[in-house]
Amino acid sequence: MLIPAMYQPRRASDVVETVRANPLSLLVSNGGRTPYATHAPVVVERLAEGDDGAPSLVGASLIGHINRTNDHWPVLEEGGEVLVVFQGPHGYVSPAAYDKRPAAPTWNFITVHLRGRVEPIPTGEQTFEVVTSTVQELEKVAGTGWDMTDSLDYFRRIQPGVRAFRVHVESVEAMFKLSQEHTPAVRRSIRDHLTANGGGLSRELAEAMWAEEFVAEDGGRAPRPAGLGEPAGSS
Repeated sequence: MLIPAMYQPRRASDVVETVRANPLSLLVSNGGRTPYATHAPVVVERLAEGDDGAPSLVGASLIGHINRTNDHWPVLEEGGEVLVVFQGPHGYVSPAAYDKRPAAPTWNFITVHLRGRVEPIPTGEQTFEVVTSTVQELEKVAGTGWDMTDSLDYFRRIQPGVRAFRVHVESVEAMFKLSQEHTPAVRRSIRDHLTANGGGLSRELAEAMWAEEFVAEDGGRAPRPAGLGEPAGSS
């Protein structure tokens, strides 16, 4: 992935958060005529520790599962290298948001590419643990904390229909394309336009633009600029 320097994320923690908050990944492996590509929920099993002592995705492990009849599974079962893509908020940026001429439209987005080696997980109890661990993580980011206790027997009955895997992450690429090439005034105009004219993803994108721009010197968040409002779900 080509990542211009200006689109490099400024905080490693934002890359980790993107992976955790957007678990529906695109899992890619080499194939015959074309690569195999499967959309599948993949969650962080364990983070590693970076050289600075902070949580790191390099050296981390991910877990996921797919339908056992998927043609992709035999390739995963053989091990080898995989690419796991996580897509963060994204949206079209109309030149109407720039309030200047000439201007060209673009698409802002956040994406994370993790590469590593895949480890097939034996069927039975180990696969069952991957399924339940995945449900727990998905409930944290997209659910309501649903208690799966009463459904565990059902999980066991349907579990033979899936195959589980682990990915040992070896490299991380992240691109946060958030109009960094523009002046603060234009970026503010784009954020306002996304907030006023878009849906949920557009608002998330506006919030990501704010978070990327307003970083305190210590790496934390600077005071929130007036006019954007509080992030969705904050309290």
